[in-house]
Amino acid sequence: MELFEKGKESTISILETVRSKRLISRYAILIVSLFLSACYFNLLQLPSQIVTGGSSGVSIILNAYFDLEPSKVVFAVCLILLLVGFIFLGVEKTSGAVVSTIVYPFFIDITANIGQYIQVDISDKILISVFIGILSGITTGMVYKVGFSNGGFSIISEIISKYRKIPISNTSFVINLLIVLAGGISFGWTMVMYAVIVLYIYSIILDRVLIGVSKNKALYIITSEEDKVRDYIMNGLKHGVTIFDVKGGFHDKKRKVLMTVIPNREYFKLKEGLKEIDKDSFFIVTDAYQVYGGE
Repeated sequence: MELFEKGKESTISILETVRSKRLISRYAILIVSLFLSACYFNLLQLPSQIVTGGSSGVSIILNAYFDLEPSKVVFAVCLILLLVGFIFLGVEKTSGAVVSTIVYPFFIDITANIGQYIQVDISDKILISVFIGILSGITTGMVYKVGFSNGGFSIISEIISKYRKIPISNTSFVINLLIVLAGGISFGWTMVMYAVIVLYIYSIILDRVLIGVSKNKALYIITSEEDKVRDYIMNGLKHGVTIFDVKGGFHDKKRKVLMTVIPNREYFKLKEGLKEIDKDSFFIVTDAYQVYGGE
């Protein structure tokens, strides 16, 4: 029990250190991301009435029916959900969404007239959808990357995940789907197709922002010519190799796996070299999005 408590204290200490790192720059990135989100919302999304889910989607629908100001709707929805999060998830879990809940509606309010200064033709809905998808993926990715949350309906997904053990991605998809369908009922089903374009592009850009573009490949190689392969990688391609023992599940036979990380441009050399050394070699290739440390 004492060892467990020490481990728990160590984990908390590490988390606190991570949260305190580059605090000013992290908040700066958060503020800039929220401001850009508010700009493209007022410039592109609200005028085109493309509903893609979330509190902003709800605000577009309510603005069309009741002429309610989007900033007030977003603030009210996010505030209610934040309070619900405090109750069911605790302060620590939902504190990352406090700034977004306050600042994002404020930015929507002060950029409400941005369309008067920047003229955008919204008649080409496909082009508008592409730009909304790109911008939303970049801004949301930057918010997540610096350790904050957009809040809103994601809090509901976290609550359901905690108490019903349903994956957050599943509940988030269902919630946003219902909002998108409500947008389809309000503005026509063609708008749902535009929303699908936005969400598809958004998911791709979000992944790229969070994990980056892969510039390296990681290879796991099983070969009967491990010495020759190791020599080829280390002396021929000038890259390091890590070797570890494995045991096959079918034949229960012990083998060695060679792992190496190489730039994408050298993948062809390694693949063809493996064929020359051992045509029966088995290898797995994965993208390595970040390579850090080592010599």
